[in-house]
Amino acid sequence: MSQDRDVVNVIDVEATCWDGQPPAGSASEIIEIGLTPVDLASGRRLSRHSILVRPAHSAVSAFCTELTGLAQAEVDRGVPFAEACRILADEHGAGRHPWASWGDYDRHQFTRQCRAENVAYPFGLPADRTHTNAKAVFTTAYGLRKRPGMKQALEIAGLPLEGRHHRGVDDAWNIAALVLDLLERAAWPRAGGHAA
Repeated sequence: MSQDRDVVNVIDVEATCWDGQPPAGSASEIIEIGLTPVDLASGRRLSRHSILVRPAHSAVSAFCTELTGLAQAEVDRGVPFAEACRILADEHGAGRHPWASWGDYDRHQFTRQCRAENVAYPFGLPADRTHTNAKAVFTTAYGLRKRPGMKQALEIAGLPLEGRHHRGVDDAWNIAALVLDLLERAAWPRAGGHAA
C-alpha cells in the first residue's frame, strides 16, 4: 500500500430514522458505518467495510428497515458507538487519514453523537480540516447548479450503482467510485480538507 497521506477513507453512515418525527425520547443514532479506503496514488478502492452499531437511545423503525435493509435484530449484534469509533481509529487509521463523505450529514452526525455520548471524535481535529464534502467537489467539477444525490451523481458520471442504495457499506463503495472519477478529472483536493 502507498503512503498514509495517499489514502482517503470514504465514509457513509446510516442512522435510525422515522417517517415523520422520532418517538418521544428517541434521537437519530448511527447504526452502520460503511468505509472504503481509496488509494489516491494508484487510483483504486482498497476494500469495503461495514461496522454495525447498536443504538442506545432509539430503535430501528419499519421505515428505517425498508430504507436501509437493516433490522433491529441485526444492529443489536453490532458494537456500541464508542467501540465503533475505536475501530475506526485503531483499525482504519481514521485519525491519520483524511476522510470524505457525500455531503456534510455524516460529519455532523459524528460530531453530534460524539458530543452527546462523550466519545472522542475519531477523525482528528479540527473536524472541518480532515473532511472533504465529495458532493460539493463533484458539483463544482461538473459545473452543476444544484448538488445531486449520490445516485444521481453516479448517473451523471456514467457509473453504475453497485449494491443497495442507503446501505452504508455499498454507498461508501459507490462514493469512492465518484472520488476516483473526480481524481481522474484532476478535481479531487489532494491534501484533503473541507469543501463546503
